[in-house]
Amino acid sequence: MTLAVCADVGSTYTKAAVVDLSAGVLVGAAAAPTTVGSDVLHGLDAAVAAATAGLAVRDLPWYVCSSAGGGLRLAVIGYEPLVTAQAGRRVGLSAGAHVVHVAAGRLGAADLTALRAARPDVVLLVGGTDGGDADTITHNATRLARARWRVPVVLAGNGDVRAELTGLLESAGVPVTAAQNVLPRIGVLAPASARAAIRAVFLRHVIGGKRLSRGTRFARLVRAATPDAVLTGVEVLADTIGGDLAVVDVGGATTDVYSVLTPDERATGPGAEVAGSLWRARTVEGDLGMRWSAPGVVRAAADERLLDPGEQDDLAAAAALRAADPAFLAADDTERAVDARIATLAATVALRRHARGASTGERAGRDLRDVRLMVGSGGVLRHAPADAAGQVLAAVLGDHAGGWALPRAARAVVDTDYVLAAGGLLAEEHRAAAGALLRHHLTTH
Repeated sequence: MTLAVCADVGSTYTKAAVVDLSAGVLVGAAAAPTTVGSDVLHGLDAAVAAATAGLAVRDLPWYVCSSAGGGLRLAVIGYEPLVTAQAGRRVGLSAGAHVVHVAAGRLGAADLTALRAARPDVVLLVGGTDGGDADTITHNATRLARARWRVPVVLAGNGDVRAELTGLLESAGVPVTAAQNVLPRIGVLAPASARAAIRAVFLRHVIGGKRLSRGTRFARLVRAATPDAVLTGVEVLADTIGGDLAVVDVGGATTDVYSVLTPDERATGPGAEVAGSLWRARTVEGDLGMRWSAPGVVRAAADERLLDPGEQDDLAAAAALRAADPAFLAADDTERAVDARIATLAATVALRRHARGASTGERAGRDLRDVRLMVGSGGVLRHAPADAAGQVLAAVLGDHAGGWALPRAARAVVDTDYVLAAGGLLAEEHRAAAGALLRHHLTTH
């Protein structure tokens, strides 16, 4: 066997898997608490040691992603809110970032204050189509330069001024990485170059800057932000099954939704988005989660009329208990049933927002009718009995009152082996193995 270690250093737990690259299957897996309070390498090494126990291996290649320490915090600055700023936001989400701030137009003193208050790890500076408006992005780059900005900037706006503004920022000591325009023409969204640049900046500046580990080994090991790796895994899976798919990942603090759709006439027709359509997309619901954000689930579910008043009161008390103790473990059937209910509500609200366009900013939303595979992820689903996890996904697929077009013939599966992140980590160097891994563990069971 040719083996590789894939690991995800999460905010709470570090998951490790050993993959047989020749067959595309898992041969070992384990998890350990993430040791953010001391050095994340302690938890990572413990998880890998447990995953490789009993295997006669050493010197395996490691592929690591991380969302520890809050993951990647991104601010977007664009020309105007409905076009380049919206395009930049979509690209940032696709790069695995948590978009913490969006500004549009010419930055003033108050805007710079708000930008600093958002504490971004990276700023995505966009604006103007190629050959279009250059004044706004030039003004904003100049303001950052004069403000002695030191947070890394990815410059991905009007290509006509790319070299000039890169030089301006560099001369002012601003760490800057230039990328191709995210919106080269109205209605054409080009995320690849900026996504790669954000990933590079994350690895070069952010991982080390979060002081998650004392030495440099952890920074050398990490290859991507976890949501970036998962989206890549989702893309590989979509290519493998040859059709549309969606993933809902219910975490402790956020619920992420990923979808891969087949481009159609909406890409160029009269209903085309001026900010472009991102056919492979991710959204983050920061108010929906199983622990830190559990109260937000109850509030959002009530707003969506998914709860009657009596259940709302009972669930609010249970959610407050979970938020107060993020390490809370459901110890009996009653508490496990509460967790399943919170997970169902979080997944349902997150899919509603994603499909309606509330999270993506798309006027027509995202058409999930042709989704063939609905994948559930997150610890609450992976560790739940199969029937309970299945009921969560069944509720999502049966959400006829949600105001979105449901998948017409989707099969529901749970990523119980946590292979989406592993597949995404392996995709660049071992594409065939990544596809085989995802196909074996998510489509053949």
